[in-house]
Amino acid sequence: MKFRRDFIWGAATASFQIEGAAYADGKGASVWDAFCEQPGKVFGGHNGLVACDHYNRFKDDIALMKEIGVGAYRFSICWPRIMPHGTGKVNEKGVKFYSDLIDELLKNNITPYATLFHWDYPQELFCRGGWLNPDSPKWFADYAEVCVKAFGDRVGNFITINEPQCFIGLGHRVGAHAPGIVFPLKDCLQMGHHVLMSHGLAVQAIRADVKDSNVGYAPTGLFYYPNTDSQKDIDAARNATFSVTTDRWFFSCAWWSDPMFFGKYPEPTGDEKDVAIFKKFIDGVKDDEMALIKQPLDFYGQNCYDTAPMEHQDTAPFFKPSDFPIGHPKTAIGWPITPEGYYWMPKFLYERYKLPILITESGMSSHDAVSPDGGVHDVTRIDYIRSHLKSLEKAVADGVDIRGHFYWSLLDNFEWAKGYNDRFGLVYVDYATQKRTLKDSALWYKDLIKMQ
Repeated sequence: MKFRRDFIWGAATASFQIEGAAYADGKGASVWDAFCEQPGKVFGGHNGLVACDHYNRFKDDIALMKEIGVGAYRFSICWPRIMPHGTGKVNEKGVKFYSDLIDELLKNNITPYATLFHWDYPQELFCRGGWLNPDSPKWFADYAEVCVKAFGDRVGNFITINEPQCFIGLGHRVGAHAPGIVFPLKDCLQMGHHVLMSHGLAVQAIRADVKDSNVGYAPTGLFYYPNTDSQKDIDAARNATFSVTTDRWFFSCAWWSDPMFFGKYPEPTGDEKDVAIFKKFIDGVKDDEMALIKQPLDFYGQNCYDTAPMEHQDTAPFFKPSDFPIGHPKTAIGWPITPEGYYWMPKFLYERYKLPILITESGMSSHDAVSPDGGVHDVTRIDYIRSHLKSLEKAVADGVDIRGHFYWSLLDNFEWAKGYNDRFGLVYVDYATQKRTLKDSALWYKDLIKMQ
């Protein structure tokens, strides 16, 4: 495959999903700790108390990264591990854990990419209103400043927030993720606005203290590819990708990214009553708040697992979903396998936002098991990675500036409301013994990296 010589070959994880040590060494509770205690919220009653025990095994896990050959590791910092109450006193043992982690990465020539927020919001702050509280951006800014001052001497690559589409949309509008409460639309819009302001303040904190900083954020979203090669279908896929509808606004790419790049929210379409709520919200946004959100970024991170076909129609909105063919392949979690979207997704993003693209998460859940020979033969995952990278390669050949690929995930882990039911890792984790086994996909990824 032909990518730039300095292309980043990485792997990614998130703190709550792998660390365990839920209350060790002074860590405070997060909304996910509380969510897991609610009956029926997480598959099988699973929780993050132990997870992959990465808190105690991080050196071994970094040794696995080195064996695979990944050049960069995207990890997240647990806010309540750093500041148990969300604000105020700093937990020095929590700081030490991430400091030791960073030192071990650098010792093994692995570049750290630190995500400041990957969903484990401090429970104490949630009890004070969480993202709805007008002080929430300041809370996040104070936390970001602690992280930057503690780690910025060794970490230059920062991601402010991960997938606001999920932690606001699924967590606060749908109730399927932590905190698991359904809030009114107007409250969720305000929460999202505070998240974006938090992002802006975090970027300012990073710029103030980190020399040669490299800063982005990592959204997800609904992405579409044209059902045919016709220009009408291409336009339909692009327009659908950046549309904002009142029923699924929180999964929109443009709703979260346009304010960062253009300094304004996009206009939604849909239910008339809801459109009026959006309009009232947008009219109430202050100019200085939008200026805060619109901070210069160095890269556009994108998490993407699947896309969908879209075609033109002759009436507004001039696009409609195409049906998948009968028997279209899916991953073990039930998501369609659509490598063609990995050409169009970065192309559309690069055209609109004009920043280098980092694929900050890409991967699949597969029905993995240790075979009698001791190996984990996940050929479907190998095909998934290969086909998606081939589409990225095609996008690069057509002029899209793609700087790197972080596979999700390094380890099998706690997959949020799915618990431990789904395995995304390059490394198989036996949760009873914590034994790690490199899957065939890890060995394939290793060979691919070597050939670049």
